[in-house]
Amino acid sequence: SNILSSHFTVKIRRKYQIYIELNSPGLGESKGFSALMVNAIPNFHFIAGNQCFPRYLYDENGNRFEAITDQGLAHFRAAYPGETIGKEDIFYYCYGLLHSPDYRARYAANLSKQLPRIPAVKEFADFQAFSEAGRALAHLHINYETVEPYPATLESTATEPAHYRVEKMRHAKIKQNGKGVKDPATILYNHRVTVKDIPPEAYRYIVNGKPAIDWVVERQSIKTDKASGITNDANDWACETMNNPRYPLELLLRVITVSLETMRIVDGLPGLDIAKT
Repeated sequence: SNILSSHFTVKIRRKYQIYIELNSPGLGESKGFSALMVNAIPNFHFIAGNQCFPRYLYDENGNRFEAITDQGLAHFRAAYPGETIGKEDIFYYCYGLLHSPDYRARYAANLSKQLPRIPAVKEFADFQAFSEAGRALAHLHINYETVEPYPATLESTATEPAHYRVEKMRHAKIKQNGKGVKDPATILYNHRVTVKDIPPEAYRYIVNGKPAIDWVVERQSIKTDKASGITNDANDWACETMNNPRYPLELLLRVITVSLETMRIVDGLPGLDIAKT
């Protein structure tokens, strides 16, 4: 579409020490569009064969420079004459816009087969709103391990650190039309700890094809790879790296908070009113 701009796009020619990256699915991936800010270089399949867009790039001598080009900056400044716009504003504008339900719906076909392009919205107030939302989302997503845990109801008989060992979390079952179905409000952490009263709204935050909460339930576990025989034990990371046997439980509660806050911000985004070019 000729109303879209891709001036923010940059190519990564080396694995530089990138401060912040914007990740979106690889071209042709089938899990739907996702964008997630990180502060470390991710695995290639972090988000379905992701594409990465850094805040900064570094030269051979370690000198840092902006990944947003001067041409990109000029493009957005021309869209809002007389307004003060910096490259950081544009970077977070991109992140905010990529979370817009209007944007994702309008360009769903394009997002399934090509890199996202970034239009300039018509009003500067909307540009600011998207940029501020993108900044808030970035802070939330990068600092997911330090947000306040969601105050869910915990039914627990745990009295010592070893009681927080997790093997495989699962959802409780409830009866529906005579059949047992998954109860999203309740997660059985282990035989001593049950997490209850999880808000249904928390499951609206989807990353790489499924709710962020379900990623925690799936990955914070003990799992042995059949081919290699290697066992991945979430408790090892909790105890040896985080020095906190409760880490898997706290991570679950923190991701509930992140999910709710993310959707609160997304629901507050302005509609997508694009400037004519």
